[in-house]
Amino acid sequence: MDIITLIKFVIGLALLVKGADYLVEGAGKIATLAGISPLVVGLTVVSFGTSSPELAVSLKANFTQQADISIGNVVGSNITNILLILGIAATITPLRVSQKLVRMDVPIMIGISVLTLFFSLDQKIGKLDGALFLLGGILYTSFLLIQSRRQNVSPEEFTEEFDVIPKEKSIKEWLINLGLFAIGLVMVVLGSDWLVSGATTIAKALGISELVIGLTVVALGTSLPELATSITASFKGEGDIAVGNVIGSNIFNLLIVLGTAGIFAPSGVEVSLAAINLNIPIMIAVAIACLPIFFTDNLISRWEGVFFWLYYIVYSLFLFLKSTEQESLPIFNAVMLWFVIPITAVTLVILTIAHWRDRALHQRGEEEGEK
Repeated sequence: MDIITLIKFVIGLALLVKGADYLVEGAGKIATLAGISPLVVGLTVVSFGTSSPELAVSLKANFTQQADISIGNVVGSNITNILLILGIAATITPLRVSQKLVRMDVPIMIGISVLTLFFSLDQKIGKLDGALFLLGGILYTSFLLIQSRRQNVSPEEFTEEFDVIPKEKSIKEWLINLGLFAIGLVMVVLGSDWLVSGATTIAKALGISELVIGLTVVALGTSLPELATSITASFKGEGDIAVGNVIGSNIFNLLIVLGTAGIFAPSGVEVSLAAINLNIPIMIAVAIACLPIFFTDNLISRWEGVFFWLYYIVYSLFLFLKSTEQESLPIFNAVMLWFVIPITAVTLVILTIAHWRDRALHQRGEEEGEK
């Protein structure tokens, strides 16, 4: 590995993140010029834009026979989104979670995560699997649009993301935003190329597997748009946006990104046994862990946020120890298996039971008061 490879990796990451930003801005303003409401733009273009790095990297990795980076990128991004991004956002300020997210979107995320494991049992996300995922993504997006219109959600809440362009649709505005979109697209494609090739070279030089690089460095890099969005929303006190961005991105990564990669990759997305036996189950466990935390007063507290990102550090450390075959790995595994994980599980169960008990007592008090 030489300095040029490292520079290309860093530049590729920067191009990927900034390109996604240009892609979203250009596409959003083009949609506004074309008369599409900011609501539709926010629900479709923004969600696609923040996940476009994952899509570009996954497609590039599959076409260059680097499937471990492809599946590692998607699975790692989903783990990163919840443990690190949501954890940091909640540490900044407690995040209020809407009932809709708890009742619909989180269960959907869990269900799709389990379905990913089921589809991967033959060690491949094939074209049929990809088509089913992609169809699910289209149906999910359509359902969101229909529900939003039925509830008469004001489009004004999306205007902060895209400035409303006057009705005078000048050629200059069209050209500027088409150019912005094109530049963003080129940056995302070029950035994904440099990022994947650089990550592969670095992995080989350090003796770390491509799967681990995809699960950590590449996943973190492609999750930077979600990180920026959630942290900004957290500082503004907009908890639903911070949480919804993470949950929506995870659903989009599996349905759209993995679905598209499964369809267009020459032989589907190859899934290693390591991903099937360890990393995808961890993704499922992390998704399930959201439910009791979200249920407790519909709030992600600061200590729960710290709990999330500490687990991300532990997970990353485990991947490093495992890939480099460190002698301390058995001790680390024993501590996690017999101490940390059981205490965490018991704590979550106790919190959930206490919350349900308090809610039942509150409802009983209200009923007695009415009598």
